[in-house]
Amino acid sequence: MVAEGIAMRGYVTLEELKGTPGCPGDERLQRGAVAVIECVQEIPCNPCEAVCPYGAITVGEPITNLPVLDGDRCCGCGLCLAACPGLAIFLVDMTRGPGEAAVSFPFEYLPLPGAGARVAAVNRSGDIVTEGTVLSVKNPHRNDRTPIVTITIPREFAMEVRGITMPHRERESDERS
Repeated sequence: MVAEGIAMRGYVTLEELKGTPGCPGDERLQRGAVAVIECVQEIPCNPCEAVCPYGAITVGEPITNLPVLDGDRCCGCGLCLAACPGLAIFLVDMTRGPGEAAVSFPFEYLPLPGAGARVAAVNRSGDIVTEGTVLSVKNPHRNDRTPIVTITIPREFAMEVRGITMPHRERESDERS
């Protein structure tokens, strides 16, 4: 059971995630940007459902239901990323380019990376798995101070990468030397 797995490790594995109603299938992932909802615990929450202008996310009644993603309705707009108080929604675009994917995620740390920066991309457990390049950092007013960072990475890591490491002051000073 997913809830048991996350309770034991503190994060959900890809295998567990694939069994949830918020994970798009492989066929949908190949058609362009789509939300991946990694909300795996039945808690009272539904901002993702309320913010989606396409009706692609359904929580329904009771409010503790897991969010269900309708991949055919999801256009990859990303409005749900900043709306999720648990930071549990990501945008994956497997069609970025040959061998490349884009992953977008909420990022609530400072300093914010800049477009073009090379970054260490991490998985759900915080382990560095590959290097990526920042495509954009968006922080419109509607995001309520939750910036969305989009990075490009090798395609094989698209369903694994869920964030980036914070730059360490020592590393920053070493790079300036």
